[in-house]
Amino acid sequence: MTDDDDLTERLLAAGRAADRTLSPGAREATVGELLAGLAAPDPEEPADLYGDGVVARLERRVAELLGTQDAAFFPSGTMAQQIALRCWAGRTGNPVVALHPMSHPELWEGGALSLVSGLRTVHPTTDPRQPTAEEVAELAEPFGTLMLELPLRGPGFLLPTWEELRALVDAARERDAVVHFDGARLWESTVHFGRPLQEIAGLADSVYVSFYKSLGGLSGAALAGSTSLVAEARVWRHRYGGQIFRQFPQALSALAGLDGELPRLPSYVAGARAVASALAEALAGGPVPWFRINPETPHTHQFQVWLPYGAERLTEAGVRLAEDTGTLLFRRWSPSPVPGVSVTEVTVTAPGLTWTREDVHRAVEAFTARIHP
Repeated sequence: MTDDDDLTERLLAAGRAADRTLSPGAREATVGELLAGLAAPDPEEPADLYGDGVVARLERRVAELLGTQDAAFFPSGTMAQQIALRCWAGRTGNPVVALHPMSHPELWEGGALSLVSGLRTVHPTTDPRQPTAEEVAELAEPFGTLMLELPLRGPGFLLPTWEELRALVDAARERDAVVHFDGARLWESTVHFGRPLQEIAGLADSVYVSFYKSLGGLSGAALAGSTSLVAEARVWRHRYGGQIFRQFPQALSALAGLDGELPRLPSYVAGARAVASALAEALAGGPVPWFRINPETPHTHQFQVWLPYGAERLTEAGVRLAEDTGTLLFRRWSPSPVPGVSVTEVTVTAPGLTWTREDVHRAVEAFTARIHP
């Protein structure tokens, strides 16, 4: 076992044993805990076969929430999004997708857009932010689809303003392109935009949403859009191997997330903003020479913290804090593009709503004491 493996195991054990945390870690849930949340509202409901039953019920619920004509369940967001972009390329006659280089298909899908679907990507900007309408309007070559990741995770879960989003959509339409939203975390964007989900999703021609990133489901995603687009996507879903025999555990956990977590997401956003403010105060008054909360006011219930130390040193400090006190403030840190600077993502959900400003200050003081023993 390497030192990194040992640190990972300690972090997992500390997370499971922690008395206080801002949000539970995805790796910390046990099989028993996950199964306990799958009790069906009607245990006599027939199990699904190839997408009927409870899966179809989930699809109708998503279409209603997003205000679209239809929605299709997919085993993964990667599959849903690749199929959406492939369908749009066929319909527009243009295989070029305009998207940010820090978006999910560019970073985390192994080049599948080009290798599997024969698509090509162009970038309105390479800056770590959302693109502007002007950049979309001035792209040097035609594109068939503009894909916007809302929020854009890589540079800090960033969203445009509502006016900027509408301008981006208008700019794409002026270029005779369709608009697809990578809305894996769209559920929690309503606070920042000040608009309901239906109005946000209504700007796009298609929207992908995740059931586990914000809603706490086991896995799975949905692609929402017009009746004809979703029908075509279902054909491609079968071709891609996504027509699964039974998926009721994923569908039931997604429905539970829509019932239980979706209404609470605005409070999580408010909690994240309070925690971010308290972190900034505490770090400014402590021994660290420099820090950054990014964005300063979180757009969603997730944000970044940057500190000028090595990633292993910071992760070790967080693990020791949890082991010594039962308080888990930060999980794993990663090296940033800037040498000697590391970054971590902070998520605030139900457990984090109990933290006071004083709680954050105490945790930061104890954490920084373990950076500078």
